Amino acid sequence: MIQDIQNLLTTYYAWLKDKTELHQLDQWVEITTPYLDRHNDYVQIYVKKTNGGFLLTDDGYTIDDLQQSGCKLDSRKRQALLKMTLNGFGVKQDGKALQIHASAENFASRKHNLVQAMLAVNDMFYLAVPVVTSLFYEDVVTWLDANDIRHTPKVKFTGTTGYDHLFDLVIPKSRQQPERIIQTINRPNRATAQTVVLAWVDTKEIRTPESRAYALLNDSTQTVPLDTLEALRSYDVKPIMWSQREAVMKELAA
Repeated sequence: MIQDIQNLLTTYYAWLKDKTELHQLDQWVEITTPYLDRHNDYVQIYVKKTNGGFLLTDDGYTIDDLQQSGCKLDSRKRQALLKMTLNGFGVKQDGKALQIHASAENFASRKHNLVQAMLAVNDMFYLAVPVVTSLFYEDVVTWLDANDIRHTPKVKFTGTTGYDHLFDLVIPKSRQQPERIIQTINRPNRATAQTVVLAWVDTKEIRTPESRAYALLNDSTQTVPLDTLEALRSYDVKPIMWSQREAVMKELAA
């Protein structure tokens, strides 16, 4: 099993390296990553040397794109959600720009955190009316609370690569069930499933052998593609359709 996971990680490293491009822009270096935003555009960040280290930023693209798409972030609730999301990755906000400082030693993990924060904030587009009437993550939390399912929100684990991964919810171990790690997927597709899979593959070896991963999939407004379900199951992530959540209620509550 360990060798299988190592092979997957080796493939992941090769994919990251082969699909990453660099361009010099005056004092900045533009990094094009293999990760896709909701427009299916490659996520780009900018880096420059500063004070013996490096400043990494999205140059305000993520929040500006949200606002231009009709997703306002001026309410107290949305500002709190934005702050909680950024804090989970150690990313700061400077005006519209998302940024993080790094040293030569932690550059890789800080770059990873900024990209993951950009993707997480990008997903806040689905707060826009009339795209959805409520945030899927909040729906899940409300359902857990209503059924007395204890949980810890927004838990960060460091994987075997040294990268941090922020999971939406963790249900602690009980006498009946092991630790259950839950990620909500508001836009179930192969790309969003791949993000969850990579986080779980990198994390599972440092958790207890009995730990389980779940993906709660929002099928309220769309049909979940079969390849998304297959991708999750292939890497021991149990997919749960939101419309079928009652079937796993006892399993999560135990």
